[in-house]
Amino acid sequence: MAAMISFDEAISLISDTGAPSGTEDVPLRAAHGRVLAEPVIAGVSSPPCDVSAMDGYAVREGDVAKLPAVLPITGESFAGRPFGGSLEPGTCIRIFTGAAVPAGADRVIVQEVVARDGDLVRLEHPLSTARHIRPRGSDFEAGEILLPAGTLVTPRALVAAAGGDVASVAVYRQPRVRLLSTGDELVEPGQAGNTPGSIPESVSFGVGALAEEWGGRLVGTDRLPDDLARMEQAAAAAFDTADLLVVTGGASVGEKDFARSMFDRTGLDLIFSKVSMKPGKPVWFGRAEGKLVLGLPGNPTSALVTARLFLAPLLCRMTGRNPAEALPWRSLPLAEDLGATGDRETFSRGYIVGGAVRLFGHQDSSAQKVLASASLLIRRPAGNQLTASGSLVDVLDF
Repeated sequence: MAAMISFDEAISLISDTGAPSGTEDVPLRAAHGRVLAEPVIAGVSSPPCDVSAMDGYAVREGDVAKLPAVLPITGESFAGRPFGGSLEPGTCIRIFTGAAVPAGADRVIVQEVVARDGDLVRLEHPLSTARHIRPRGSDFEAGEILLPAGTLVTPRALVAAAGGDVASVAVYRQPRVRLLSTGDELVEPGQAGNTPGSIPESVSFGVGALAEEWGGRLVGTDRLPDDLARMEQAAAAAFDTADLLVVTGGASVGEKDFARSMFDRTGLDLIFSKVSMKPGKPVWFGRAEGKLVLGLPGNPTSALVTARLFLAPLLCRMTGRNPAEALPWRSLPLAEDLGATGDRETFSRGYIVGGAVRLFGHQDSSAQKVLASASLLIRRPAGNQLTASGSLVDVLDF
């Protein structure tokens, strides 16, 4: 019998497996949520020239050294439509935010402190020390690295890349994920009420969404009866379309549990077969036909908990990110006493109230309604006795 390993050992094995399958160039508008395979280099400087930070008047510093001063307006400078010459001594240019500062000008005076009379401006009051000019390249210079390789492309990163005049970026390929849900009792949602003995297949909806949330590309979901021949056929076909197969259902016991054995003909090489944790002990992970296979329990809570704990870091690894990014544990105080955990590490569902953690009373592995409200996983070690209210516990956003 294969040895049961700890959660930390399982995560270490996940972290060492599943390197990205390659890279591709994508248009910037398609890059959100992807991971950069190469750094993004600025193609232009920002700003490309000295520009005004305010609406006002561009002047020479020497012309406003003594006040009051009266200066004629000899032109205008707009963003994208600059003044076409140099600022002559003793004059000023009407200028707007983001507009190029004309040659010869070294200060912008905000319009609120200027008295204008036709084509003349009069300056009477003492001026601030601010020049209100953004120097060329003060944000970044052409050739500067804007985003390093390995960066997850967020909305903020998109702004930086676009601002650098970048049209496309090199990203790691998205792993193709296919879900195989097993069980004679499962039917499509909407059909269970008219099918005696059946239940709606719910797990694939949550696991599929989680896979996409963490960078996978869901290429299909197959609902399979407990028929070994049909399951073997589906498994073999799935390898042609996916880089990662996620199997839900089966507890590695029972006469009709073929969730793992349906891969025997493909030479399944198990990396681990069970983990000392609650819920989710029957989670397993292996490789077959050069592709990865992750087995999750069939009960909804167990499936979603183990998907969050194992599938998320695995997809981080497969998309070029650090798997640790998927497991940013932090400590929060308990709002209530908690009982003993038993002989396995326990991951309970909970929520935050007033900065402290509460657990849901319903922690059954088949629970579904409570999943909609659970925002945290609370991690407690095996053999943990009473944990008093106020004690710190490790939590993970769920």
